[in-house]
Amino acid sequence: MKGKIVLKNTLKKLFLICLILIIAQSAFSFADTTEADKLNKGRDEYYSDATTRDYQIVKAKIIEVPLDETKEERPDVPIQSDRRYQHLKIEIISGDHKGEVYTVQNTIEMVNPYKLIFEKNDKMLLRMFEDEDGKIYSLQIYEKMREQYVYFSIIAFLIILGVAGGKNGIKSIISLLFTGIMIIYVLVPSILNGHNPIIVSTLICIITTFVTLLLIVGKKKKTYSAILGTIIGLVISGTIVFLIGNASSLTGLGSEEAQMLAYIPNNIKLDFRGILYAGILIGALGAIMDVTVSVSSAMWEIENVHPKIKTKELIKSGLNVGRDIMGSMSNTLILAYTGGALHLLLLFSAFNLELVEIINMDIMASEIVRAIAGSIGLVLAIPITAFISGINRYNQD
Repeated sequence: MKGKIVLKNTLKKLFLICLILIIAQSAFSFADTTEADKLNKGRDEYYSDATTRDYQIVKAKIIEVPLDETKEERPDVPIQSDRRYQHLKIEIISGDHKGEVYTVQNTIEMVNPYKLIFEKNDKMLLRMFEDEDGKIYSLQIYEKMREQYVYFSIIAFLIILGVAGGKNGIKSIISLLFTGIMIIYVLVPSILNGHNPIIVSTLICIITTFVTLLLIVGKKKKTYSAILGTIIGLVISGTIVFLIGNASSLTGLGSEEAQMLAYIPNNIKLDFRGILYAGILIGALGAIMDVTVSVSSAMWEIENVHPKIKTKELIKSGLNVGRDIMGSMSNTLILAYTGGALHLLLLFSAFNLELVEIINMDIMASEIVRAIAGSIGLVLAIPITAFISGINRYNQD
């Protein structure tokens, strides 16, 4: 019992320290906004549309297609030079100009595999530019509207989770919302304001671990064991990524999105390698939490059934359970990262690149390190959790 009390007190202190640091981090991010705004006044004209937002995004519905060249047969025209046009009569369905009708032109390059081709009753997003009098002087097609399907899938998932999971399902929904809020309103603004992404992501992972496990599992012995096992597993993953990333000179600029981020005109020096590490930590958090909860819960049940079991035997049982989980969860991480890089793998295969070319690419090395570091943290979290659960038991030897 004494060991359990010490462990709980340690975890409470750790939680309070992390909470204070997160609050301080948020305050610094808010304080830096004013300074960042001052710096941004000198940005180039080239980026003005994207950063100052002198346009609005509005929704529109296509009520007629007066001209549609996409259905024409042009066998004599090379696809490289085949350009088609659509004239779309649209009605704005959102914003101050709701109900107004306009005609916009949609230009389609047939060689481009990503083509926006519209039909009557389709909905779209438009960039709307207004003059000083509030009149529209330009409308640019931005994207098709897909939000209804995205919202439907999210709502369906939440309903299924709530119905199938019952009380725990509702708690899972709350923890998901909390995690989303932490990422969107703490992690992202903090990184964009120039704060260290490794420190911020580590603190957010720790806070998320505390809140998620305490909310879903409750204030139980197994919860504290799982929390500590998860935190240690994350630290191990982060350390491995840091060491290997520095040794292999990973830049964090291997993906197209990262390269685009490098050119945002915010005059703030972003730590792209740190952002890469932060993404790896967040990506590994769910899997590590999963295995630590499974191991600690299994050991808790074993102890309840056999309260006189020796600590050594209890730890051994936890390790046996962990070994059964280990393979499938490692596959989960590897397959998740492989799925994200599937387009790359197909591209490499299509162009017959050799292994030495592929493995030395920054983007491929980053994905491999991401998968391996997360898997190592997951694998080592199992014996760590088993040991912590063994010494954090009600019935001591």
